[in-house]
Amino acid sequence: MALAAPLLRLRLLPLAAFVSVVSLTAAPRRAEAWGKQGHIIVCKIAEKYLSEKAAAAVEELLPESAGGELSTVCPWADEVRFHYYWSRPLHYANTPQVCNFKYSRDCHNSRHQQGMCVVGAINNYTDQLYSYGDSKSSYNLTESLMFLAHFVGDVHQPLHVGFEEDEGGNTIKVHWYRRKENLHHVWDNSIIETAMKDFYNRSLDTMVEALKMNLTDGWSEDISHWENCGNKKETCANDYAIESIHLSCNYAYKDVEQDITLGDDYFYSRYPIVEKRLAQAGIRLALILNRIFGEDKPDGNVIPLQVQ
Repeated sequence: MALAAPLLRLRLLPLAAFVSVVSLTAAPRRAEAWGKQGHIIVCKIAEKYLSEKAAAAVEELLPESAGGELSTVCPWADEVRFHYYWSRPLHYANTPQVCNFKYSRDCHNSRHQQGMCVVGAINNYTDQLYSYGDSKSSYNLTESLMFLAHFVGDVHQPLHVGFEEDEGGNTIKVHWYRRKENLHHVWDNSIIETAMKDFYNRSLDTMVEALKMNLTDGWSEDISHWENCGNKKETCANDYAIESIHLSCNYAYKDVEQDITLGDDYFYSRYPIVEKRLAQAGIRLALILNRIFGEDKPDGNVIPLQVQ
């Protein structure tokens, strides 16, 4: 069953102005998935692998402020969480201290509304985007696209499918070298920032190009496996969540305790995981968009979410 938000009839500011206002006024928040840089990286990779037909559809749906680049709006869903309050649980899924993900058990919000998690959100916004070109569609497909692009990135950040007890590492306080942080923030931001500083002269574009080179060289034989999704009507988001909770247990949480100092040993052993998850998210986002805009549309109805 697919959830379908937003069906709220909200009167919004023009998108460019709205994003600016939200960015300036937002209060301290639960850690963001991948952080702004990670989401931009995911979408820059995806842009490279879009089919001509999908790229044209994406460009048509993007707000004018995006300048024709999907990566420009990929952090948007984090910036609007305090305006679209109902969307906050759509960024993650939690498990009850177990290293497996089960949709029926784990995909719900605090009210136990089924489908209100990152996996349900990916499936929902994919379904909405299949109405592209249908004059009867009532969805804001620009927002559907921006939500989908963001949530595909989110589900690939391992701690966005983490343990409920520690809120995906948010309550585990650590030192990242000399800086006080929480474990979730380390995976959202700090590992990427340290890599950019140490390896890429603080340049996001240089890091993106390095990942693209890996995709055409070191990971080239892996891409077909990453893209594998047996049923073309499905996004395989459930599989991506299963991958993430396994990585959370085997890497993110492993050997970590409250107030531990994480340094070179943790960074050098975990950065390859972060690097690969960013690349996988980009490849898979492109795959989903290519299927939506470049192939026959599957049958299926979107089930409206009742937001209270």
